[in-house]
Amino acid sequence: MKLLADFFPVILFFVAYKLAGIYVATGTAIAASMVQVAWNHWRHGKVETMHWVTLVLVLVFGGLTLALRDPLFIKWKPTVVNWLFALAFLGSGLFMEKGLLQRMMEQAVTLPREGWKRLTLAWVAFFFFLGAANLYVAFHYGEATWVNFKLFGMMGLTLLFVIGQGFYLARHAEIRQEE
Repeated sequence: MKLLADFFPVILFFVAYKLAGIYVATGTAIAASMVQVAWNHWRHGKVETMHWVTLVLVLVFGGLTLALRDPLFIKWKPTVVNWLFALAFLGSGLFMEKGLLQRMMEQAVTLPREGWKRLTLAWVAFFFFLGAANLYVAFHYGEATWVNFKLFGMMGLTLLFVIGQGFYLARHAEIRQEE
């Protein structure tokens, strides 16, 4: 359910695109991201960093798309988001005692230090790949194909990666059970 909630703005972007085109879809993504952040703040009293980063970038890139009437900017947004996450994971893995991934998951999973490093590097590679794949599709295919890839391709690749991560964790981790 959380994965679906995380993709809420993208799903609405897709629907709005199919109904009214790129500019309405961009405005819808901006509004949906604002609603997502407001809802999380109201419901949980906090907002995940990922949602803040996405909101800021959709405001900037979506705003440029609308102001300049150029969809190029909104096409760059997923790449920038993914590459920022890749850099954040890489930086935290290199310069912090515990990387971001370990801090997010250690209450549920125990891994040796090498395991956390390998898992973090896998996420870095995945985020970099996803950003590069977005650019490839955005600049080698038509707008409609890019919109479909943005929803189905990126969500599908993310789901496959998370499943692969689950297999890795099943082999190398000790899963903590709540008592």
